[in-house]
Amino acid sequence: MSKARVKWIEETTYLGIDANGRSTVISASSNGPGVSPMQMLLLGLGGCTMYDVVNILQKQRQSLTNVEIEIDGQRGGEGARPWQTIHLHYIVSGSDLDPTKVERAIDLSVEKYCGAHATLSGVATITHDFEIRKEE
Repeated sequence: MSKARVKWIEETTYLGIDANGRSTVISASSNGPGVSPMQMLLLGLGGCTMYDVVNILQKQRQSLTNVEIEIDGQRGGEGARPWQTIHLHYIVSGSDLDPTKVERAIDLSVEKYCGAHATLSGVATITHDFEIRKEE
């Protein structure tokens, strides 16, 4: 079991504290200092799959110099407005990267290892693609 808590700071600003005591600022309005809860879901998904992909590619001795994930989400139009579609675009940079290994690392993350993906895929349709950028 894991515990977390959220504490009201002021107006529409909150402090989220994880089970290890680490914190992040959350804002319910777009002009607040923190990330919105719905954007935090996207960031959690990106962080979860990023960890997997980097870890897998490093174990395969791929020469990574950078990995980024651009995340595009579409929300429903009524009620709670849950995420309906999410697209992950992985940008993997390095020298002599094997496209088959990059694709396999991403597939393993989204199909097997990333708990955030497994959770959100029960609500939203999640797609992905990737590009490799060569760096010397």
